[in-house]
Amino acid sequence: MINSWNLLGHNWAVDMLSQHVAHETQRHAYLFTGSPAVGRRSLALAFARALTCSASPVPGTFCGECRECRQMGAMQHPDLHIIQAEKEGGMLKVEQIRELRKKVLLAPYQAKYRIVLLLRFQEANPSAANALLKTLEEAPSKVILLLTANNTEQLLPTIVSRCEVLRLRPIPTPRLETYLCEKGADGEKAKFLAHLSAGRPGYALRLLEDESALEFRREKLEEFSGLLKASRVKRFAYAEKLAKDKEEFRETLLLWLSLWRDVMLSVAGDIDRLVNIDQHELTEKLAGQLELAEAKKLLTTAEKGIGQLKRNINARLLAEVILLDFPHL
Repeated sequence: MINSWNLLGHNWAVDMLSQHVAHETQRHAYLFTGSPAVGRRSLALAFARALTCSASPVPGTFCGECRECRQMGAMQHPDLHIIQAEKEGGMLKVEQIRELRKKVLLAPYQAKYRIVLLLRFQEANPSAANALLKTLEEAPSKVILLLTANNTEQLLPTIVSRCEVLRLRPIPTPRLETYLCEKGADGEKAKFLAHLSAGRPGYALRLLEDESALEFRREKLEEFSGLLKASRVKRFAYAEKLAKDKEEFRETLLLWLSLWRDVMLSVAGDIDRLVNIDQHELTEKLAGQLELAEAKKLLTTAEKGIGQLKRNINARLLAEVILLDFPHL
């Protein structure tokens, strides 16, 4: 189940990247796309270890024990530069890319290459994206850039065209369920988390190891159910409360997005792909009340809301608009 790089899934990507390392045919830039927590960063870091390992047992692999491997795995290697927005859902700024351009001109300090890991690059503002384009065009031979993003559509086409693109897919639910059992979850919990994470091993492990994440979900689901029966006055009061913490607002919208997706699938009769399997009764009620177009609109509104939170908009007004569209049960 676990491949030679000690990763769950994405074997085709591991095989391809291993060959690049073994034959020294690596590109100067790679773009790893896929849903958050699907394994983009883990794969990029494993690739960095394979590129820099000083005691590789087999070409294209890494030992995991040498100084290079340990430092890369801990993301504390002197030749590893990690660039990202200050927080998830934030904005990566042009100053960060300009500072990076100075560093990549220097020769590697300790390893064969300088590795630049640009996480969640869809969060880069336009100036930062354009600044990186110049770096991609003029990167020194001993520099390898590794970008992660949700999808290619969120990036400049000129950036995508200069990268080797690896599109990562979710892990099949039964396979992830088995993996969670191996990590200590009982059968029922493994099944629940495998569905809830939608095949994303990083999110599944977070839910398994962090009880507060499941508690947050439980609390927000109770509030969601209450909002469906609440008056406009109560919804506005909730919007005011929700808007006070943008990070919590974003996390709440992600949960709503997942629920509305399940509702839309239920309306369409595609119940095999539901992720919130413990909310079957609620999604069934909503599906019985909504047309497909209405469910899709609610899904789209939540999705757009996540993007709008990144900009300097009135968070309370955004919350009010979203909640006014909620149906009444």
